Amino acid sequence: MLRISAIDQSVKIIIKLEGKLSGAWVEELAGYWKRSKDTFGHKKVALDLSGVTFVDVAGKKLLCAISSEGAELMGSGLMPKALIDEICAEDPGEKSPKALQSSKQKTAHLIALVALTFLSAASIRAQDTATVRLTLRDAVAAALKENPQVQIATLNFAESQEDKSIARSALLPQAGVEVLDRAMRFDLYAEFGSKFPGIPEHAGPFQFFQAGPSLSMPLLDLTLWRRWQAAHQGVNASQADESTVHEQVVLLVVSQYLTGMRADAAVKAAQSRVDLAQALYDQAGDLQKHGVGTGIDTLRANVELQNEKQRLLEAQTQQKVALYGLARLLNLDPHREIELADSPGFYETPEIDETQSIDQAYESRSEMKTLLARVHAAEFARRGASESRLPTVNFDGTWGEQGLSAPSAIPAYIYQVTVDVPLFTGGRIRADIAKDNIEIKKLDAQEADLRNQIALEVKTSQAQLDAARHEVDVANLGVKLADEEVTQARDRFQAGVANNIEVVSAQDALARANDNQIEALYRYNQSRADFSRAIGQIENLYSK
Repeated sequence: MLRISAIDQSVKIIIKLEGKLSGAWVEELAGYWKRSKDTFGHKKVALDLSGVTFVDVAGKKLLCAISSEGAELMGSGLMPKALIDEICAEDPGEKSPKALQSSKQKTAHLIALVALTFLSAASIRAQDTATVRLTLRDAVAAALKENPQVQIATLNFAESQEDKSIARSALLPQAGVEVLDRAMRFDLYAEFGSKFPGIPEHAGPFQFFQAGPSLSMPLLDLTLWRRWQAAHQGVNASQADESTVHEQVVLLVVSQYLTGMRADAAVKAAQSRVDLAQALYDQAGDLQKHGVGTGIDTLRANVELQNEKQRLLEAQTQQKVALYGLARLLNLDPHREIELADSPGFYETPEIDETQSIDQAYESRSEMKTLLARVHAAEFARRGASESRLPTVNFDGTWGEQGLSAPSAIPAYIYQVTVDVPLFTGGRIRADIAKDNIEIKKLDAQEADLRNQIALEVKTSQAQLDAARHEVDVANLGVKLADEEVTQARDRFQAGVANNIEVVSAQDALARANDNQIEALYRYNQSRADFSRAIGQIENLYSK
């Protein structure tokens, strides 16, 4: 199917072709061109081939003929341009050697361009999918930079600083310049309610001109001062909130990184057990081959080998899932692989200072700092509400040129000091004070609850840390004993003293010992992070 439409652009007519130019549609275009070319007059004609998807040999001949009659062939895209270059070079069915050579050169250039584009895209893709090697500190630093919650907390802190500037501006002088040119006319009857004989009913119009600066400044207003102090405490609260978000993000990233390290250790332990099971299977096969062992021993060793391979696959899957979770936290490209640079450190048990008391945790925890700042802000607000009963003193002044017009203006000024004494406010001041007192009581209750929560977190994390340290010692000893058990069982089987039931049993014991060791190390590292979070030092420990 071919769609033909004409667009008249005053000096040029564009015939737009869309679809396939083949078969009966070639005759349709030929008839359209024959019927319409006389109506075009002296206007230029162009055929737009951008929408053409296929042209057969007859269609190419027709386009060549139309081009020879003065029509311009145009089109955007690789295929239309190649088609236009081909149509009028020679007869489509009989190309000259020169035309064939030109066509081959263009084809070669096109292939080279496509190949270069593919290689460039492959190179960029290879760079994007390069493995990212991350230490724990690198992961924490990246999260503190890219995490949306951290960015929002930073913006909230910046907003509180602007609120403080706004509150401070109310204490500073305010100055401006005013230019006024006014015409007035008013109704005397409407102003006084009666008419006066011999006096017109209206007055004016009067012209009035004034231009000059104005100045105002509060000389004594304690409520404005308290608002500025409360805004200052708001900045402290926002800064503490930002630190709280930092600590929460750091704890989340550290926990996910430790999960990845645990999965990595599980993969290494599983791979080690697979290698051991393979060696024991080979040993059982050799003994059976030499008539020392039995088929049931070889079968039993093979079953254990397949079990260890199954555990290895499970450990590898858990490792991938843990790394995917870390990539999500750091907002990394999901196509990029992550390698944990601190994996060997998983088996270390660094000491941590546990002498930190609960009182020191009260001073370090950012949540406590936030709550105390809000308490101070509420106290300043209550003092401001109470002091709103006191008089306020304000200074206002203007100086300028006044007159009936600009040329007749003379200097004029007004300077005044206003003392405002509130006598009756409808109970507003008393209600403001009561509201602030209620807010302070709420914050006091929250502070008591937060202190109990912090004390419980410190004690709990410290107990878990102590228990985890002893668990690591026991688990390390268990792995050592399990290794010795496997060695002795293997030697007894090799000597023919026992079958490999003892070997399989020792392998299972080694697997349990490895799992216990990995879990104990994970709990120790996680308890260390939880304890640092409880005393408010997790960001200092893992990011500096």
